[in-house]
Amino acid sequence: MAALHFEFVSPETVLFSGEVDQVDLPGSEGDMGILPGHAPMVTSLRPGIVTIIREGRREPVVVIGGFAEMSPSGLTILADRAVARDDFDMATLANDIKDTEEDIADAKDDAQRDKLTRHLEQLMTLQAALAA
Repeated sequence: MAALHFEFVSPETVLFSGEVDQVDLPGSEGDMGILPGHAPMVTSLRPGIVTIIREGRREPVVVIGGFAEMSPSGLTILADRAVARDDFDMATLANDIKDTEEDIADAKDDAQRDKLTRHLEQLMTLQAALAA
């Protein structure tokens, strides 16, 4: 099988750079599996788990938003925040949920409140998935 070149970066660090077999990611419109030769596109990421598949191993990484770009040269993920699943701090996620709940209570208009409510739902879904 041809390899997919994958670049995975966050503001803090380059998380991964190299060849992989597949990357599964939480796109804003639904989960996506990216293989070599994927059609070019850009999608935003919702909070969730990016799974890097290479050499028969699965490496889960928790992301809190960002963007993914697929092109003939490969896949690039620019994550707002990303942490290996084993290193992820559930207390940080709980704080993010609490902060978002407070932001919803303080929202001045319906559009802002709706956007924050969707983000809160995504964070709570991630929390439930990680607790399982």
